[in-house]
Amino acid sequence: MEFGHVGRVVIADDEPVVRRGLRTSVESTGEFHVVAEAGDGPGAVEAVRTHLPDVLLLDLRMPRMNGAEVTAALRGPEPEPESGAGAGAAAAHIVLLTGSGLDADVERALALGADAFLPKDTPRGELLAALRAVRDGDAVLSPQVLRQVLDASRPPAAAGREQARARLGALPPREAGVLGLVAEGLSNGEIGERLGAAPDAVQRLVGRMLAELGAANRVQLALLARAAGYGAPGPAR
Repeated sequence: MEFGHVGRVVIADDEPVVRRGLRTSVESTGEFHVVAEAGDGPGAVEAVRTHLPDVLLLDLRMPRMNGAEVTAALRGPEPEPESGAGAGAAAAHIVLLTGSGLDADVERALALGADAFLPKDTPRGELLAALRAVRDGDAVLSPQVLRQVLDASRPPAAAGREQARARLGALPPREAGVLGLVAEGLSNGEIGERLGAAPDAVQRLVGRMLAELGAANRVQLALLARAAGYGAPGPAR
């Protein structure tokens, strides 16, 4: 069956009843289609590498590999693909599902490359809004949550700071300004309002920085910016 531009989703949760409920919510508007389900961590990794979804909805407490370990596996170097399987797997956006709030495990998974986290009881409308946002490369984490993740990360040693600065290179003033606002956790729309730019223009700029800097998502981009001094107390550079 051809789904055209409908977003492709993999659901990973060890409870079949939870997977059924999520599938119903995800497919309720026709914007997204669940291409596969997984009941444990290795199954989630395999499903993403096989089906190449736009978004992985991932339970943080998975058997055999937890959410952080699945995130690390998908964001790390990929194995050599056989017949194309596995190519592009890291492009899948990862939305963590958790029965608790922000904790050390969530922070670790976000730092490793997960794009967002949501409570398991998130209403359908908010779940779909989050899927749309990560699919389009926008922010899902609130500024407060992103600051908690940034503050929980250990400040880099001098060598690490210099490495981050070298990686960022001599950013043009406009990109440096946008990067600082990304590090604050602002969405594309909020950045656009701050700078007087259209949200789609901000989205293109952020997307270009992600590609050029090899960051998996906005969280990693913000962590890189913080390591280089952006958004930290005192002068940025």
